[in-house]
Formats: sequence, C-alpha cells, structure tokens
Amino acid sequence: MTTLTEPRPEAPSRRPGGRGRARSDRTTVYLLLLPSLLPVVVLSVFPLLRGIYLGFTDARAGRNVTISFTGLENYREMLHDSLFWGSFRIGLVWAFGVTALQFLLALGLALLLNQQLRFRGVARVLAVVPWAMPPVVVGILWRLVYHPDAGLLNELLHRLGADALRTNWLGDFGTALPAVIIVGVWAGLPQTAVVLLAGLQGVPRELHEAAAVDGAGTWQRFRGVTLPALAPVIVAITSLDFIWNFNSFGLVYVLTNGGPGGRTMLPMLFAYEEAFRYGNYGYAAALGNAMVLIIVALLAVYLRRRLREAN
Repeated sequence: MTTLTEPRPEAPSRRPGGRGRARSDRTTVYLLLLPSLLPVVVLSVFPLLRGIYLGFTDARAGRNVTISFTGLENYREMLHDSLFWGSFRIGLVWAFGVTALQFLLALGLALLLNQQLRFRGVARVLAVVPWAMPPVVVGILWRLVYHPDAGLLNELLHRLGADALRTNWLGDFGTALPAVIIVGVWAGLPQTAVVLLAGLQGVPRELHEAAAVDGAGTWQRFRGVTLPALAPVIVAITSLDFIWNFNSFGLVYVLTNGGPGGRTMLPMLFAYEEAFRYGNYGYAAALGNAMVLIIVALLAVYLRRRLREAN
C-alpha cells in the first residue's frame, strides 16, 4: 500500500540582481529629489551655516578684508551692549502684545465665521485679505493711515471733533510702539483666524449637543468643550505667531525704521543696522545666533507649560 505525500513547498528563490535593483531605485529617488533639495541647501542650509560661522569671527564690510576667528568675543560684547538688550525688550513687548491680541481677536472672528451666516463664504474670503498683502504694502498703507497731516485716522478724529487726540502716531514716543502693534495685529489676524476656524470645524457637534442636553449654557460649552478641543491648535498657532512676530522686519522697517529714538527698534532691525549700516557682519551674525537660542529656550518653556495645562 502506497501513501501519497504532498510535495514540500519550495523556498522562494531570490531574484538575481534584487539588491542591485533596490540600490538603483534608491539612486533614482535621490536624483529625482535633487532638484528640490538643491535650492533648500543653497538658499537655507548654507546661509544658516555661514551665519553661524560668521558669528565667531570679526567679519566686516570692505574690500580685501581678512576674516579672523575671534571665538566668543562677539557674544561677550553682546552681553554688555545696552542698545541690543533695549531692542530685545522692545521685541518681547512687540511679540507678546501682537501674539496675544491676534489670538483673542482671531478667536472671536473664527467663532463668528463658524456660525451659519448669510454670505459666510464671502466673509471668509474678505477676512483673509490682509494676509494676502505683502508686509511692505501693509506698511505703506498704514503709513498713509497714520500720516500726521493727511492721514485717515487724524481726519476721522477731526470730523468727530476730537482734535485734541490728533498726533503724529508713528513719530511720537508714546504712540509709536502701540501704533505699530496695531498694524502687526491687523496683518497677522487672518492667518490665526483661519487656523482656529479649521480647529473649530473639527470639534464634534455631538459634544455640544450632549453638553446642551445636560443643561450647559453657551459660556459653559465654550469653556468645557470648545477650548479643550482647541488646546493643541492654540498651542501650535500661538507658538508660530510668537516666532514670526519676534522675527518681524519688513513691516516695522517700512513703518518707522526703528524710530522715533529707537522706540520701535526690534532685534532684527538692530542686527540689520549693525550689518548693513555699520558693516559689522560678524557681530550681527552673533546677534542672530543668540536670538535663535533665546527664542528656542523661551518657546521650550512655553510649550512645556501649555502642554501640561492641556493634559
């Protein structure tokens, strides 16, 4: 009596040249990515590394200038530079003020645009118009608004009979920084509102309905449902806003160029002046490197605290 046995399955054989083909495919992928990576390296990575290097040298403007490595000399000079720390304090006031006002106003705008309103689509498009305008154009526009003689704001105050309130908004020591902060809020408000609106649309409607059934009012639903759901979005957008606002340059440069008397001299403007007005490239690069480290440290503390509160 014979027994039939099933044939044992053969082990799958590797196709010849498999490793070589995988290596060839990987090379093809790298070659396809090269046209997009090359501009990033040339325009971002190389200037970043070059700036870090210049921060440790005495590089300055001029022909046939010999660049010497000076170690931490630029950073020691920075620690004793009262003008820089004055601009740094102004930068913190600017960044915190603009970021806080942007968030509060953008949250209200996002809540409004999230309602079932007539022409809601048109309102959403109009809300992002300031975001689409370049900072230089925004600066020129608001300089016309703040003009002491023919500006829209002073003309409006005159028509309202409040001539005592008319002033040189960008040229007065007491009003220059608040006036610039208002422009910064106006320019960055749409971006924050759009991000918050996207977060609001991601909050499940069932949570609000369940809270309403339990007897929660509008404010209670906002505080207990909407804000906790928006917490990750709020942390992300306020952090990015703070970085962008602290690194602002073009808007304030067009509006005041740091004046009057340095009252709106942001750190980036100060570094720009050191580099392109006084030719101290090494010192300006050191200022930029230091500001990056300080901002990273401040953001690390801020994000850690906000994430703890969110959890």
